[in-house]
Order: sequence, then C-alpha cells, then structure tokens
Amino acid sequence: MTHWITVISFFALLITGAEIVISHPRFYWGEVGNSGTAPLFKIPIPASRDTVPTGYSYVMPDQNGWSRYLHFEAAWVLVLTGLVYAAAGLCTAHFRKNLVPPPADRRWRAFREVFARYLRRAPPDEGESHSYNVVQRTAYLSVIFVLFPLVIWTGLALSPAFDSAVPAVVNVLGGRQSARTLHFFVSGFLVFFLVIHITMIVLAGFRRRMSAMISGHIAVPSEHK
Repeated sequence: MTHWITVISFFALLITGAEIVISHPRFYWGEVGNSGTAPLFKIPIPASRDTVPTGYSYVMPDQNGWSRYLHFEAAWVLVLTGLVYAAAGLCTAHFRKNLVPPPADRRWRAFREVFARYLRRAPPDEGESHSYNVVQRTAYLSVIFVLFPLVIWTGLALSPAFDSAVPAVVNVLGGRQSARTLHFFVSGFLVFFLVIHITMIVLAGFRRRMSAMISGHIAVPSEHK
C-alpha cells in the first residue's frame, strides 16, 4: 500500500515540479536569486513568465498556481506515507532483514559479480527471485534513508514559513536558493533511480513482479515448489 501511494504522490510531484521549474528555469546559489541575478545555471527552455529572461521570444502557458498547491499536498501525502513505511519497517525488522547487506556482501567483489550479471543480461538466480542482491539493497537504502530525506528537507527549506521558524536548518544548505538548486538535483537522482527501477522490473519479469507488488504474494514456479 505504501509503495503505490508513494508512486501516485511521486508522479504528482514530478508533474507539478516540472510546472514550477518552467515558471523560472534558472537556478542560483545562496539566499536570494531573481531575474536580475546571474544564475548558477539555467535550463534552456522558455519560461511561463515574460519577466524571466530565457532567450526565447515566447512564453509557456502559466500553470504555476495549481501546480504549487498540488505539489504541496502531494509532498505531505508522501511524507506521511514514508513515516508509516518507516515505522512498519522498524517494527517488522524489514530494513535489517531484507535491505541491510549481510557481511559477506559488504565487499566490492560482491558488487562486481552483480554488475557482471547485469552486463551479461543474465536472468536473476533463484536467490535473487525471492530477495534483493547487494546492488538493489544499497540502492534502496540510499533512496529511503538519503535521497528521500534530502528531497523533503530541501523542499521544506523552500517554504518561507519553515525558513522563519527554523532558519538554521535552511542556512545549513546555504540559503533558500541553494536549497532549491539541491532540491532540483536530488529530484533528478530520484527520477534516475525510477528509470533504472522500472527497467530492472521489466528485465526480471514484468508480469510476475507487478503481480507480486499488487497482490503481496510471489508466484513460485512449480519446479521450485
């Protein structure tokens, strides 16, 4: 349940986040940044506001209003769902049992063996059909305990109310504009993970994997029963 709620929330955040970026596709570092400030970098797309210099002679449709509201709401759905997932994972020892790599896999050799199988496009072995390999475990732990907390932190830092209430937490990031830039890059890493995640599901057997994620049960082939 938490997986699919996260999917819907993340999709909403991705669409609305893209709309927000279109309103001002320029990124800065520090506390302030505006159309008259030299950007750290900019995305070469037209903006949805004619006051933003982009080099294009036209503007995109302005959808900034509803996108900000939906982005805010979807973010809180994601945060609350993440708290439920984290609490359940701790209570059931899911993280320790299924995600933390065993000592034997905490070596570079284990990573190389998995990557070698990926390069050969070899199908997952029987052990990997019912558990995660070391690359998957590391990726999931990084997303759950590094990227998601970072995207939430940098997202909250963009709120003027949060900045006023806890300015030190925003200052650690270098300021609100720095937080926006970091938020953009962390979101990009999450999208990259999503693409790899879906690709691996397709390669490992899309129908079987999706059936397991929807029903909660893994179909075991008759020869392995």
